[in-house]
Amino acid sequence: MQNEDLENKDEVKEEANDNIEATVEEAKEDINNSKDNVEDESSKKEIEELNNRLLRLQADFNNYKKRVEKEKEAIVSYAVEGLVTELLNALDNFDRALEVEYEENSKAFYEGVEMVHKQLLEILSNNGLEEIESLNQKFDHNYHYAVSQQESNEHDEDTVIQILSKGYKLKDKVIRPSMVIVSK
Repeated sequence: MQNEDLENKDEVKEEANDNIEATVEEAKEDINNSKDNVEDESSKKEIEELNNRLLRLQADFNNYKKRVEKEKEAIVSYAVEGLVTELLNALDNFDRALEVEYEENSKAFYEGVEMVHKQLLEILSNNGLEEIESLNQKFDHNYHYAVSQQESNEHDEDTVIQILSKGYKLKDKVIRPSMVIVSK
């Protein structure tokens, strides 16, 4: 009896497997038939148009991401501009203090001011500040602001002969032009 039960179960399994295989084959045929139906001319055209649109949207999005990244870099690059501009006045005052002659008993004070001046310059330099070289340079309105002109036999015409206030660039941008006197 157990053998009969096992044989019946095996027969049922085989029949079920046959039914499943038949169902899978029917499903495959249905899918192939569906593909054939989809592949008519207008559907192909529509799919192609959608693919082209998708490619354009992807390209637009990539361009947008690149543009945003460049803008972000510019913002970060020049974020310190306001702070640096304000610090330039303090830097000028340090320059003036260092130009004053000092007495022997104030040497330690002078050296302290000089040390703070160097440290401030180093910090600003590390953040992209660069002094504009002006003395004995050809006048350039992009970097210099001419306060006056003087006759000079020693220099060519339009040469910077004196700096009244140093000019500075932050990265590639002039944030304060040099105030200069130019030769005639």
